[in-house]
Amino acid sequence: MFRKILIANRGEIAVRVIRACRELGISPVVVYSEADERSLHVRLADEAYLIGPPPSVESYLRGDRIIEVALHSGAEAIHPGYGFLAENAEFARAVEDAGLVFIGPNWRAMERLGQKTQARALAQAAGVPIVPGTEEPIGDLAHARAVAEQVGYPVMLKAAAGGGGKGMRLVRSPEELPGALAMAQAEAQAAFKDPSIYIEKAIERPRHIEMQILADRYGQVVYLGERECSLQRRHQKVIEEAPASWNDPELRRRMGEAAVRLARAAGYTNAGTVEFLVDEERHFYFLEVNARIQVEHPVTEMVTGVDLVREQICLAAGEPLRLRQSEIQLRGSAIECRIYAEDPENDFFPSAGRIETLRLPSGPGIRVDSGVYAGWDVSIHYDPLLLKLIAWGETRQQAIERMRWALEETVITGIRTTVPLYREIFRDPDFLAGRIDTDYLARFLAAREETSRSRDDLLSRDAALIAAALFAASERESREPAWATPPSAWKWQGRLLRLTSRL
Repeated sequence: MFRKILIANRGEIAVRVIRACRELGISPVVVYSEADERSLHVRLADEAYLIGPPPSVESYLRGDRIIEVALHSGAEAIHPGYGFLAENAEFARAVEDAGLVFIGPNWRAMERLGQKTQARALAQAAGVPIVPGTEEPIGDLAHARAVAEQVGYPVMLKAAAGGGGKGMRLVRSPEELPGALAMAQAEAQAAFKDPSIYIEKAIERPRHIEMQILADRYGQVVYLGERECSLQRRHQKVIEEAPASWNDPELRRRMGEAAVRLARAAGYTNAGTVEFLVDEERHFYFLEVNARIQVEHPVTEMVTGVDLVREQICLAAGEPLRLRQSEIQLRGSAIECRIYAEDPENDFFPSAGRIETLRLPSGPGIRVDSGVYAGWDVSIHYDPLLLKLIAWGETRQQAIERMRWALEETVITGIRTTVPLYREIFRDPDFLAGRIDTDYLARFLAAREETSRSRDDLLSRDAALIAAALFAASERESREPAWATPPSAWKWQGRLLRLTSRL
């Protein structure tokens, strides 16, 4: 086992890896940017090294500096977390070339699966269903038009070199294709330094389901059940749960075995996630592989009892997989809410600033993975994810009830967060019934905005009518003889109640 590990990340995932290291008796080393000097992961680590200014391209994306720090500190391995360099095959290879261990898949498997078109071809060869589309990146607009006509509109444009919603565009008609293609290519170039785009048939109102896998160096691969990740905003997940409420053991087995076949075909090792789209007829199609630990990994840990980060470290150290497929059982239901520093009332505008108050929930079945504290300054330079609330229950209903109370107990002041929005979602009948897909949140937000607009219109109209009625009543009173008895307070109140009851 390793004696010392460098964690090439920040925020809640860096804290999560630090805690796994503590359990294994490993000394955690971290890196930080100038903006993160007071961060929680810096305070909790045994050693912390400054690697650059706040912009990630000058700090957390500087693989050369990170490797230099690892060698200087005496670390034997690097854990990349998620994001930043976690799925960068060149970085993984450079770590290996430096005589260190990369805690994740080997760089060869990462290369095979990093290019989405190559991954699709590999999946097809392994007998994993794929969405109809191109096997190679499209060449130009004429090629794109021909492919779109062949598979049929609507189609989805996707970046060949990455994911996370970057370089992705839904195209419903031939007229939309030129502009959408240009925007997708520009966004892919900016995000991944590669403008390559491929085309898939768009699956209408699909569910986004992912299958967690673990693989050792000796050919053993297991799956640990699925996560429902359909609640997304602009292709970014916000609420996840395990298992999917609508799934059944047979479909789970077929999806899991498909994920295992693909992992073996790619020579995959360590932890990873195979993502699928599932249509309304319960057909599933390969989407992509996330060659790293996922943000939403806690829900799988809660229903399986398997510490995925600990398993990552043990597998990277060369230990054989301790789990057998027959030993993995799903117990209960778990739900995760990603708490972002964003303002849902202002088009989810990022909310930077100081956290004045932070009160987090606790109790049976509640887990909090956090990288912040009261007095911490939320930076404009990084992803606005603050923490994750996870609730487990023996049933989905119990998990939902526990999450409701957890959200009510959560108090964060000084900045705006997505907590109030989640409180509303956990009262929505469609969510409670499990009637969700990748368009659910867009529909929910649209309905919420319409309701708010209608309520504002009604309030404005009612206020105007009440004001007009009171003005008319006062005019009548002013024309009464001076000797008339003035109306008492209770009479005015009665008149007001009668007026408002007619509105």
